[in-house]
Amino acid sequence: GENAVDIGKKDIEAATAAKKEWIAVPCPVISQERLKSLCSVLRLESCKDSAFQKVNVIARRLCRVKANRSNILHELGSVAQGLGIDALRDIKALQIQLNDAVKKYKKQLPPDKESKSRLIPASAVTLSSSSSEIKLLRVLQTLHTLSGDFEESHKKSDAISVTSQELNKLFKNIDLHSLWLELSSCLRLVHILEGVSGNISEEKDDEGMDVEEDFETNAPSKKLEISVAGLLTRFLPTVESFFVVNSNLSSDSGDKSNSRDKSQKVIGRSNLVHFVSTNKVLLNALIRQNHTLLEKNLKSLVRIRECRPFLDFDIKRAWFKMQVRRLKKSSQIRNGSLGSLRLVIKRSNVFEESYHQLRLRNGDEMRGRLHITFRDEEGVDAGGLTREWFEILGKDMLNPNYALFSSTEDGCTFQPNPNSKINPDHLSYFRFVGRIVGKAVLDGFFMDAHFTRSLYKHMLGEKVTHHDMEAIDPEYYKNLKMILAYPLADIGVDLTFSTEDHSFGWSETIDLIPNGRHTAVTDENKEKYVSLICNHRMTTAIQEQTRAYLEGFHELVKPELVSIFNAKELELLISGVPDYDMHDLQKNTEYQHYKPSDPQIEWFWNIMHSLNRSEKAAFLQFVTGSSKVPLEGFSNLQGMRGTQKFSIHRAGGPSTALASAHTCFNALDLPVYTSEKEMREKLLLCIYEGRGGFLFA
Repeated sequence: GENAVDIGKKDIEAATAAKKEWIAVPCPVISQERLKSLCSVLRLESCKDSAFQKVNVIARRLCRVKANRSNILHELGSVAQGLGIDALRDIKALQIQLNDAVKKYKKQLPPDKESKSRLIPASAVTLSSSSSEIKLLRVLQTLHTLSGDFEESHKKSDAISVTSQELNKLFKNIDLHSLWLELSSCLRLVHILEGVSGNISEEKDDEGMDVEEDFETNAPSKKLEISVAGLLTRFLPTVESFFVVNSNLSSDSGDKSNSRDKSQKVIGRSNLVHFVSTNKVLLNALIRQNHTLLEKNLKSLVRIRECRPFLDFDIKRAWFKMQVRRLKKSSQIRNGSLGSLRLVIKRSNVFEESYHQLRLRNGDEMRGRLHITFRDEEGVDAGGLTREWFEILGKDMLNPNYALFSSTEDGCTFQPNPNSKINPDHLSYFRFVGRIVGKAVLDGFFMDAHFTRSLYKHMLGEKVTHHDMEAIDPEYYKNLKMILAYPLADIGVDLTFSTEDHSFGWSETIDLIPNGRHTAVTDENKEKYVSLICNHRMTTAIQEQTRAYLEGFHELVKPELVSIFNAKELELLISGVPDYDMHDLQKNTEYQHYKPSDPQIEWFWNIMHSLNRSEKAAFLQFVTGSSKVPLEGFSNLQGMRGTQKFSIHRAGGPSTALASAHTCFNALDLPVYTSEKEMREKLLLCIYEGRGGFLFA
């Protein structure tokens, strides 16, 4: 009949070999009245977790029969509608309570002032939990799960498209729009109560969301205190319900949707993005309390591209780390263990020797733990030598002698060199560089290399624009802007859709379009010309090099993992925070046999605050093995025992001795100097003479 199961030939042969036979068992078809009784249990006040799980299991099994499935989905929809009404009543009652709290505490403020901080403690509002909201979430999750089960069992048919449309229609018929409006109203009040109401507008730049403020380790103005969690968690079930419904309405599953279905998806996605943008501060606070939300009902914040910019950088990074741990675990399962990646190399030839020792390793082997030994040195790698190895590689791969990368006009950022083919193995080297950058990102180390914005966009699969040319060649970008802004006749330029390539003493004309050298650029087509010429310089001219680099990088870091970041954030993930906050370092320093009030410690910090940028970088390299600041600030310095703060130890011996460092422990042995001047001289000597090797005296 319609519920018959197709039995594969292998299944029949296996049954015959086991001396078993297939017997047709009639599928149980349950009456609608009984299914209604089953589903109505979910709305009862006495329905606890165990009862819900039992009903869920029964419903899932009965749904395998097509005749039962439609009735169960209909009845669950009816239950969800009723629970939605109950939840709406509870949310309205809570809104009244919140409104009263806002009025009460606003009266305590001076009439001519407006608070920019939290008006009340989180405990000032009595928040009773609502079982109807929790039950609504469970029922909506069950509907979503049942749809997923049906899709899983019909992978080779068009059922995926049909089921998604059916679930969308079901969610639309449940009609929880009033509940979402009340939820938004309550969250607006929470914004006011927590003093973040003036912080919910989006800050745009040419790329969309501007997260540069968040780069300063953790910008406090955009983050809520942990004590807010109680107030926010009260709304979590309804927030999750909103995401379950609207994420499904926003999904792109099924290519055969009609125009009406596509219109509904656009509306659903628009509602979701608007909700996220309006409540981004609160949503980030919720996720910061429980990062697994991004793995569950709030996963659309990662999956839907338009939602990603509203996530704070620290949350994206935490999600990325979770995925990396999972990736390493899956590699370990495939290979039995990740093992160790041991390299013995000469400090003066790090790049070449690392290349030859790693080029035949596969992706799973590259995910193993690195152990670096510098030949003829006594250092034992507990993390410090690995950091130093990445630092050296980051500088060596940009060495102009390898001709792999060329610097931009300011000399600070680099992109693949279009003339790198002078090195016959250049593509193999680019793949190696991509793997090294991927390995550094996986293991949480920073590279002393900053690439152009266009290369970061290629790593993210984003399209480059003519605005990205500004960082590469500011003068050329200025000329392109002039072409776009003024009539060509007024600025006296005569252009064609072609460009000249000058390399190795040869000049070649390259067409940007077919027969481009004979096609004039006019005011009507100049935007196309600017787009094509920029695409040529940032993409086409370095296509082979970029492809090889991305092949190596994506071998270790899957594209879908880094796609959550934008170009600025990806640079930060690879290269670390570009500034040194010595006040932050001082705040996160531990002392052994010294006290903060000792003269030597006071002199030490006077010296640290007086150093210039390069001296600070050199000092950090000397004591930690890396000149990069952790993204979370100095509170998250990494050592051989995990997070290990910088520490200053009182050194024995004469006061004329030099200070010594232990990079694996982020520790500085500081002698008891007799003056600040003497300490400064000794420290600068250590910084510049002692950071290039690891030897025992």
